[in-house]
Amino acid sequence: MPMITLSQDAVRGLMIAAQGLHDAPQPPAIATKADVRRMIRQLHMLQIDSINVVARAPYFVLWSRLGAYDPLWLDQLFAEGELFEYWANANCYLPIEDYPLHLVESWYTDWKNPQQWLDEHRDLAEMVLDFIRDNGGARASDFKSIDGQKHTWDNPKQEQIALDYLLCVGELMVRERRNFQRVYDLRERIYPEADKLPSVSRDDATDQFVLYTIQALGVAKVEWIAPYFRLKKDWVNAALKRLEKQDRVIKVAVSGWGKPGYIHPDNLKQVEAAADGEIPHSKTTLLSPFDPLVRNRAMTLDLFNFDHPIEFYFPAAKRIYGYYSLPILYDNALIGRLDPRAHHKDGIFEVKALHIEPGVILDDALVEAVKSALQACAVWHQTPQVIIRDTTESGLAEIFQID
Repeated sequence: MPMITLSQDAVRGLMIAAQGLHDAPQPPAIATKADVRRMIRQLHMLQIDSINVVARAPYFVLWSRLGAYDPLWLDQLFAEGELFEYWANANCYLPIEDYPLHLVESWYTDWKNPQQWLDEHRDLAEMVLDFIRDNGGARASDFKSIDGQKHTWDNPKQEQIALDYLLCVGELMVRERRNFQRVYDLRERIYPEADKLPSVSRDDATDQFVLYTIQALGVAKVEWIAPYFRLKKDWVNAALKRLEKQDRVIKVAVSGWGKPGYIHPDNLKQVEAAADGEIPHSKTTLLSPFDPLVRNRAMTLDLFNFDHPIEFYFPAAKRIYGYYSLPILYDNALIGRLDPRAHHKDGIFEVKALHIEPGVILDDALVEAVKSALQACAVWHQTPQVIIRDTTESGLAEIFQID
């Protein structure tokens, strides 16, 4: 079969569709709990983050795709054992059936060898495990630091490290979050079936993660694959060679790319249609900074020509777009961003700053679509009154203001 050739417009549309951000051909039905479960499996992960100026990242990512849904459904799916919490690209909610894949050799590559650390600190690890056996689930704050020093998130106490490494190697799991703090418990209490699961080799796990990534991205450059699950590049390269030999991935040509891209065989018909001009079209929505469509900043800049720094890490004086700016998706493009805050007590959804990308034409269709998405986001937050403060250009606040 001759290699399929795609335009970059087609790649954008296929990625948007693979990410569940495309416009439905008919008005979507009201979202259900089953839709939440399905979407997590489509994305293969939901990144967790503590910032809550609007709904926290995993809840917001689902809203961008499903519209108004009950956030409690995500909590329920976790409590019911459909999901587990672990490290993927970062700390994430993950489908429970993927637990054996993530446990292989402790994928979190920032940690050189969690098991070695636990072996070297066995007395501390056993103390932590004994405490949890005797008292049930525990938070890091339930342990008094043995060194008497003051610790921060980037300099955690030894007991916190032990908890996280025990989680990493599979002796502990996260039972729940209490005031956003992890509650750790013995794996045998949370997921007793895990002991009966077959072991997975590193190569097989890597192959599966690479397949998941290509499927989730629609069309993938080689350099876009490793960051999705934070895999090592040499593992990815070896996996692609194995998958190509087994015909489990398909190469495609993309205009302007020096090397082929990869697609998943399950997406072949949609890719062929896009090559013939039937390009999926995006809905208009707002995206979390941790949304998998924009989380890989280099990919976002490469494919969408959209530079999206994470400015909550910056001192206030160095921010250009705001503390927690949300990209605006419209017509298969990222056309701007806004810096929000939901004031629940007052019922106000404040837009501290609104920025439109240079060259974007503000016609009636764009303005109405963005206003509609902004209003829907505000209503879902139960803060229906939208107030726009600062903008890149004078007059934009009036154009986008919702009556």
